[in-house]
Amino acid sequence: MDSASLSAAVTAEIERQQAAINYDELSLDELKVVVASLVERLELAKAALTSKMDTPKLVAAKVEGTFPDLPWGSPVDAEMVRSYLEKNMQERIMVIDGAMGTTIQQYKFSEEDFRGERWKDIDQELKGNNDLLVFTQPDTIRDIHRRYFLAGADMVETNTFSGTTIAQADYKMEHIVYELNKVAAELAVDAAKEVTQLEPHKPRMVCGAIGPTNRTLSISPSVEDPGFRNCTWDEVVTAYKEQVAGLIDGGVHIILVETIFDTLNAKAALFAIDEYYEESGCPRLPVIISGTIVDMSGRTLSGQTTEAFYVSVQHSKPLCIGLNCALGAPQMLPFMQALAGVAECFVHSYPNAGLPNAMGGYDDTPQMFSDAVRQFAELGLVNMLGGCCGTTPEHIASLAQMLDREKFKPHVRNPLCDKMRLSGLEAITVDANLGYVNIGERCNIAGSAKFKKLILDGKYDKGLEIALAQAESGATVIDVNMDEGLLDGEYAMKKFLNMLIPEPDVSKLPICVDSSKFHIGVAGLKCCQGKCIFNSISLKEGEAAFIKNAKIVKRFGAAVVVMAFDEVGQAATYEDKCRICKRAYDILVGPEVEFPPHDIIFDPNILTIVAGVEEHNNYGKDFILATKYIKENLPGAHISGGVSNLSFGFRGLTALEAEYGFIVSQPALERARSQLLTALREAMHAIFLYHCIQNGMDFGIVNAGAMPIYEDIPQPMRQYCEEVVLNESADGGHVERLLKFAEEEKERKDAGGGKVVKKDAAEWRNKPIKERLTYSLVKGLSEFTDEDVEEARQLFATPLEQLHATSTLPFLEAEKTKRAAERAAAGLAEEEEQCGKGTVVLATVKGDVHDIGKNIVGVVLGCNNFKVIDCGVMQPCFNILEACRENKAQILGLSGLITPSLDEMVAVAKEMERLGMKIPLLIGGATTSKMHTAVKVAPMYSGVAMHVLDASRAVGVCSALLNPDQREEMVEDVNEQYEELREDHYASLASRKFKTLEEARELGLGVKWGKDATPPTPQLVGTKVYEDYPLEELLPYIDWNPFFQVWQLRGKYPNRGYPKIFNDETVGEEAKKLHADGEALIADIIKNKTLKARAVVGIWPANAVGDDIEVYAADGSGAVRGVLHTLRQQEEREDDHYLALSDFVATKESGVKDYVGGFAVSCGFGCEEVCSKLRAEGDDYQGIMMEAVADRLAEAFAELLHHKMRKELWGYAPDEALSADDMLKVKYQGIRPAPGYPTQPDHTEKAFLWELLDAEKATGITMTDSFAMLPAASVSAVIFANPCSTYFQVGKVCKDQITDYASRKGMSMEEAERWMGPYLAYDPAA
Repeated sequence: MDSASLSAAVTAEIERQQAAINYDELSLDELKVVVASLVERLELAKAALTSKMDTPKLVAAKVEGTFPDLPWGSPVDAEMVRSYLEKNMQERIMVIDGAMGTTIQQYKFSEEDFRGERWKDIDQELKGNNDLLVFTQPDTIRDIHRRYFLAGADMVETNTFSGTTIAQADYKMEHIVYELNKVAAELAVDAAKEVTQLEPHKPRMVCGAIGPTNRTLSISPSVEDPGFRNCTWDEVVTAYKEQVAGLIDGGVHIILVETIFDTLNAKAALFAIDEYYEESGCPRLPVIISGTIVDMSGRTLSGQTTEAFYVSVQHSKPLCIGLNCALGAPQMLPFMQALAGVAECFVHSYPNAGLPNAMGGYDDTPQMFSDAVRQFAELGLVNMLGGCCGTTPEHIASLAQMLDREKFKPHVRNPLCDKMRLSGLEAITVDANLGYVNIGERCNIAGSAKFKKLILDGKYDKGLEIALAQAESGATVIDVNMDEGLLDGEYAMKKFLNMLIPEPDVSKLPICVDSSKFHIGVAGLKCCQGKCIFNSISLKEGEAAFIKNAKIVKRFGAAVVVMAFDEVGQAATYEDKCRICKRAYDILVGPEVEFPPHDIIFDPNILTIVAGVEEHNNYGKDFILATKYIKENLPGAHISGGVSNLSFGFRGLTALEAEYGFIVSQPALERARSQLLTALREAMHAIFLYHCIQNGMDFGIVNAGAMPIYEDIPQPMRQYCEEVVLNESADGGHVERLLKFAEEEKERKDAGGGKVVKKDAAEWRNKPIKERLTYSLVKGLSEFTDEDVEEARQLFATPLEQLHATSTLPFLEAEKTKRAAERAAAGLAEEEEQCGKGTVVLATVKGDVHDIGKNIVGVVLGCNNFKVIDCGVMQPCFNILEACRENKAQILGLSGLITPSLDEMVAVAKEMERLGMKIPLLIGGATTSKMHTAVKVAPMYSGVAMHVLDASRAVGVCSALLNPDQREEMVEDVNEQYEELREDHYASLASRKFKTLEEARELGLGVKWGKDATPPTPQLVGTKVYEDYPLEELLPYIDWNPFFQVWQLRGKYPNRGYPKIFNDETVGEEAKKLHADGEALIADIIKNKTLKARAVVGIWPANAVGDDIEVYAADGSGAVRGVLHTLRQQEEREDDHYLALSDFVATKESGVKDYVGGFAVSCGFGCEEVCSKLRAEGDDYQGIMMEAVADRLAEAFAELLHHKMRKELWGYAPDEALSADDMLKVKYQGIRPAPGYPTQPDHTEKAFLWELLDAEKATGITMTDSFAMLPAASVSAVIFANPCSTYFQVGKVCKDQITDYASRKGMSMEEAERWMGPYLAYDPAA
């Protein structure tokens, strides 16, 4: 049966069945079923009819000639455009066009039509790439614009919805993006001119349409990996910026960012627009923003509510904001009501022509569509209407006629909100209804040891559980901080936030992106679609840096925390707090930045009170008064602070804690702290916070669950604490009164809670001997020292055990305690010599010259009654083990800083095993780790081999190892732990994924030299020597943070890093003393010329050849001086590129002339002589201080020289105006990696650098067999100048690369593996 006969038979059967039905006999329910069935059949028939109908193909007429300019002129007068829109949107509801894609379908273009002549031979299907039609069918695109204008549209959108390199990559058309946007804009503007000539009373306008791209910054394309992104913020910004340039050059009048399903993409577009305006200097055209709510949940595809979407983009100050696409008008209504209720700008809507039908089409006729959107006008929700999917010029004509006929009043804009708004997936307003904003800090790596361990272990998913717990416990904002020396902070910040964003129970809250390094904080902002808080900026680096950073934060739309620091230092007094905050506020809200006042949060520094320094006792009151001043004089600004800082140094409680620490067990100590220290501190915090909030403080990090309510604090505690917090009382004795109260409370607890009986002043003399000695030391009393020490001698096997246990760094003790301890120790010297705890041999291994850490360990052990034999530096294995034999050592400690030292330690362990030694082997130093010790050292030695983190652990470890009652258990624990570490290590190697070397090379940076990048030509070619450089010029470049790390002083959040460490509860006072001593020593060095600074710097022609860099003679002859070898990343990562240092130098095949530089500097000449003299005199403290200061000066010299190279010697950044702090934060162009460190982990590369510089002859800096530099306070680096240069970590490398690398260097495989041991992704012995 043919199709015609089959159709006739089916029709006849349907008619027969219908004729047999008597509809009058059917029930109501049966009739409903029949009607539904018939309607469904009718819809199917209509769909089939539509698909079969041979509608005529529209053909656009070609328009000839030119038309008068539009009123806005060319170039466009942005203010005139804005004024016109402002006026008209207040007077009437304006009209924007309908769908471009739907209308294009009316022209029924074929693949050949899309190709045109320009791309007729391209090997790529182009049909569907509607944006290309501006080239191949320009008359049609222009005709569509003309039709919409004639239908009544005030403005049309350019045919550039997919006009970015990202979207056009699907068609391999990235190279024509700028041209595409420019041509598209010109076509639309020409149509606007034509219609405006016909209707001059209604001038037409063109919106440059910017679509969302086909990538998402907030959503992973991989279900298995929620943290993965297939594009980066920077890539999206770059793509949008190119599109904006084309649109503006083509003459658009408005920029329209539309169909936003991922707000982070929209923020990238808005960022690109603002950046383009600033960089190009072009007039700032009005911006319209249009979001997309994807379903009736009322959220975007990336999960934001309508209100959160608005809050996230309001910083761009759009002229108009609205919704389009995904929904028809009836479905969009509640979300339009929500948007109109919150937006401070004009509001628009251009919905679809209903919901799509079963065939993907849209059924709303023009009349149905205009009837549907009528509700928006009737309810006063909009200032502009238009259409999206399914709408045509006919739909817009019906809409425009309805608006002309009805004369609806447009939406009245809401008044500007003067409250801070923040958003995650949901929005919050910081006002009286919200109350005090509690920032959850448990995802701050400096504030949570648990979170830190999880992140360092790579367990980001477990870190998310901590974030979830904070959200569930009531945090208003989630703080995220990844400042940790062992981390790539930028990578960790991005990875964690990218994993956090898809977790709605966490990401519903705003994020506080927190980092002391500005670039890491910015990396965090690039991951967050909501409106964040950025913590923090300050005037510490000067106004220029402050303004620059504030503008960047503003461009992201974040609120900002401003620390009360300026060029002089931290604000401590009321006057300083007010002065600095007022100055910062005036700059921020002034014309240069125009930061919203309500988005500014000041942290005026909560500093410690009752710390034994009388002038500090007003710090609490100063903060409260400063809070009041800020609220009264800096309109809109907020106040935040770390409340726990207030009581960090409370000396009364510290004394009690110290006293308990000497006389009770650890459980009892914890109970005492809970009962006394915690209760009083939390009472002080509660009272302080009560007064701060009363005076306007509205943000902060507090332990809200533990803090008592002000009214619930019992008297007289509340009165005493309040007097101290406010530093005022009738008799002025409030500090001593609180100390006395604390002492009485302690005694009352001791007495079981009963009433305290007033004691005689000398009643402490009746206490047991341990308590009396403790009391004397804490109070600095020496009257009874002799008799008490004599009594104590009878109680302890080692007489000085209790005295020396007071601190791991005795030379940092307060002077009064030191004097008492010295008096106590004076009569015990002889007995101490006889009853030492044990003999420890310490040595820095062969080839390594760094010994500061080892020296500190020696001092600490010596002060704790160990006999220490210090072998010194660069000690070969034989010398070390011979010292152990001669001195009958009970423990050996090895130290090293550079990576070759790790192999030396393994060699010592092997030799100890061969000799049958059994003494414990302790491993320490900056480059060592517990993992390396477990995997490489411990298996080589059947005795105990363990890693010791720092000097503070050394006493406990050594004591336990020499105590028969503790040793066995400790060794067993270490062995079990190290076995687990080895299992984890090898499992990790097996689970890691790597690119082959060839694959990694294919994914190198791939700079187009000579096109995208032109290397700068240096002023100096060759070398330059600096002899006896003035040390005073180095001072501004000193980075003090490593100085405190040398002394193993680490502040806890929020007091990490210099100078915040001075406020730390535990180490703040010691840090201040150390800093003062360090500065005093530097002044003495400069005065007496104790140290000499020498350096040599060089710049040479160079080109990359594969993964190597050929270096040529400075005389321009082209002769090859030698090769710098580099290593390439292989471990799979999120980044698109797998880097090697050679990527940053122009390739030889490009024909582009490029250069590399290098330097070697030292401030250590004279240091060893001074240190040896000091050690001979027994002044270990001053000796270590000299080494630490020399090291800081050398690093400062390196920073200064690199600065000179950038501005003068190479001269590629002559206008650089960075502060020293900016330099330390690596904000400059170019890099200076050191051979032997993560960017080039092979120390042997120093050999060629030394040859190029003739470093030994020029400076006197020599190298050991392991390529450690002498003097130890020396720094070397290879310099790269090109803007693409960046620091990175090579990470683990595979056997294919080591084989290739060894061949290129002319080195045996075994030797290459030895030098690269810690970086091998395989086991050479396997």
